Parts: sequence; structure tokens; C-alpha cells
Amino acid sequence: MGSVVGIILAVLVGAGVLIVLNIKNLIYICAPNEVLIFSGSRRRVGNKLYGYKIIKGGRKLRVPLMERVDRLDLTNMVIDISVSNAYSKGGVPLAVQGVANVKVAGHEPVLNNAIERFLGKSRHEIMQIAKMTLEGSLRGILATMTPEEVNEDKILFAERLVADVEEDMTRLGLVIDTFKLQNVQDEVSYLDSIGRKKNAEILRQARIAEAVARADAAVRAAENREREMRAKITAETDIAKADAQKRLRDALTRRDALVAEEQATVAAALAQSKAEIDVQKARVEQMRRKLDADIVQPAKALCESMEADAKARAAPIVADGEARAMVLRTLSERWKAAGPNARDVFLLQKMDKIIDAITATVADTHIQQVTMIDSKTPSLGSDGSLPVRAISTIEQIKQVLGVDLLDLLKNRRQDGTQSSQSISASSREIPTAEPPES
Repeated sequence: MGSVVGIILAVLVGAGVLIVLNIKNLIYICAPNEVLIFSGSRRRVGNKLYGYKIIKGGRKLRVPLMERVDRLDLTNMVIDISVSNAYSKGGVPLAVQGVANVKVAGHEPVLNNAIERFLGKSRHEIMQIAKMTLEGSLRGILATMTPEEVNEDKILFAERLVADVEEDMTRLGLVIDTFKLQNVQDEVSYLDSIGRKKNAEILRQARIAEAVARADAAVRAAENREREMRAKITAETDIAKADAQKRLRDALTRRDALVAEEQATVAAALAQSKAEIDVQKARVEQMRRKLDADIVQPAKALCESMEADAKARAAPIVADGEARAMVLRTLSERWKAAGPNARDVFLLQKMDKIIDAITATVADTHIQQVTMIDSKTPSLGSDGSLPVRAISTIEQIKQVLGVDLLDLLKNRRQDGTQSSQSISASSREIPTAEPPES
């Protein structure tokens, strides 16, 4: 009986140990850096039905013979990316090296993509797929950027790469934590040329800065010299002012003595001048009276005498001028009263004097006989003869004016002198003036 109980207890203990060992093998604990996938059971998320369950950061008991458990590592994967002969914008081939930190997404629904694509694959295979995806995206990004942009702004390049590859990585169920661009090179030394250009520009700027610094130093030195010279000039000016003040005080001190001395001299000269003035006043009065008696009074008498004589001589001239003016006014009034025939009447009145004046010019000419020969000219006309016209004209003058030209010519030789005197007297009696315009 005792042996039977011992056997039963041993069997029970063995069964308990077996059960404990089996339970231990059936319980799966999920670490924080991994995901457990229980295949065989179903679960529904929204309208989608999945044939597996996901355990992240916990534990779960596997149903024997009904479920299979797989682990998906979520730890970081460091991927070295190297792209060579990748043409950038502008056709310059570049070689780019970088490093990316990639991991499997630990959150749904991206985790479901990773489970569907990478479950059962090794970590190396996942890294190879991620590397190829990143290199393809890297070539695409390089084609849209110039070598200068890639080299100068690596952070912007990395951000653009992450943004471009994010959609592809999400479809794969991967996440890029970081991406760092380590090196950018080109096979045609384009970036080297840019570097030399940059170095030359920096060298130029350095030389310019050095020249500006030297110029500033020269300007400051000149300003210092200017301040020094101003200080020196100010000091010399102050010294000169002090010297001038000293000389002014000395001059003012001597001025009182000189003024007093000069005032005494002036007072003596003034007194002497006053005495001389009285003497000179007496002399002036004496000379004035002498000049008045010897020169002024005789000159006044002579002036009055000459003035009276001049008035006496001017009286006939004035009277003659007034008479001539009156005659001219009378002649002008008669001329205006005669109207348009004034000129003819005036000439007829003066005709005998005009003829006397004309004949006086030939008084000494001996005329024995005057013979007129008829000549028909276009100017005299074709009817009548010149002698007849001349005799007719002489007769008309004799009848109208009462002047016998033939007698005048005969007697001109005998009384030429008397006629000349008569003409002169007539010309003095009646002035020959131009007739006024009507």
C-alpha cells in the first residue's frame, strides 16, 4: 500500500514538473525592443481582418498546436549609404557617402506592413532592402540639386531625402530616425574648383579687410596727428593771447601817462592857437576890407557898366528880331488865308526881285544882239516857233508884272551898281524865308 502511494506521488510530481515545464515553454514575454507575432489566431481592426495577433511590451500564452510565435526586432539598424557617379542638376557626377539610422516601425498600421514584408527575413536582408531604397531616393534627390546646394546645405539635403523616402519606407514598414550626409565628392573636380574660387574670394575679402584696416589705421593716425596739431595750435594760441594781454596791459599802463602828456601838449597848442586865431581874425578882417576897396567895388562898377552896355547893344537886335517875327507871323497868316494859290501869288510878288537878282549875275556881259533860231523839238511841240514864243513870253511878263526884260538888259550895264544896291536893300527889308506849309 505504501509503495502504491509513493508511486502515485512520484507520478503526480513528475506530471506537475512536466506541466510547469510546458507552461514555461508556452508563455512568451515580449521585450520593449521587439514585437511578438502570434500566427494562427484572428483579430479584426476596423473593417480589416488579420490572421495574427501582435504583442508589444507584454506577455501572452501560446495555444499549443494552434499558434506559432515569431519575433520581429525593433532595434536600430545603421546603414552605410554610398552612391557614386550620380548626376546632379547641371550634369556633374557626384559621389556621396552618408549614414542612416533605420528601424522597423513599432506602431500600427505601419507595423502591419513590416510584418507582411519582413516576417521570416533576417536582419541583414531588411538592412539590404532599406539601403537600396535609400540609395535610389538619394540619386533622385541629387538630380534635383546642384553640387553647390548639396555641398553647402547638407542639412537641407538630408531633410529633402528623408521627406522623399518617407512614403516608400512607410510602405515597407520602416522608419528613418536620422540621416547624415558625411561626404560629397565629384570626379571632375567641380567642387574643388568651387573651393578654389571660394578660397580666392575669401583671400580677396581678407586683403580688402586688411586694406580697410590699414586705411582705418592711417585715418586714425591722421586724426591723432590732427588732434595733436590742434592741441599744439591751441596752446600756441593761448600763449599768444596771454602775450597780447600782457602787452595790452603794458600799453594801457603807458597810455595814461602818454595821454596826460599829450593832453598838456594839446592844451598848450590850443592856447597858442586861440591866440593866433584872434590875430588871424584881425588880419582877415583887414584883408577883407582891403580886397573890398581895391578889387570887389571896382569889379562891381565895371560889371554894372558892362551890363548896361550889353543891354544897349542888344536892344536893336531884340527889336529887329521882334519885327522879323511879326513879319513872319503876318506872312504866315496871309499865306494860310490865300489858300492853295499862296505859293503862286508869293512868287509873282517876288518875281521882279528874282529877275533883278538873275540879271545882276550877267551885268558885266556885253550883249550887242540876241538872235533866236527856231528849233522844233519834241519837248517844245510842233506848232509855233521859238522866237515867237519868247517874244510872247516877254510881253506877257511885261503885261502881268510890269517888267520889260529888254529894257532891263539894255540898262543893266549902265546902272548895274545901283541895281545891286537896290536889290541888297530890298533883301534887307523883306527877309527871305521859306514859306510855311499849308
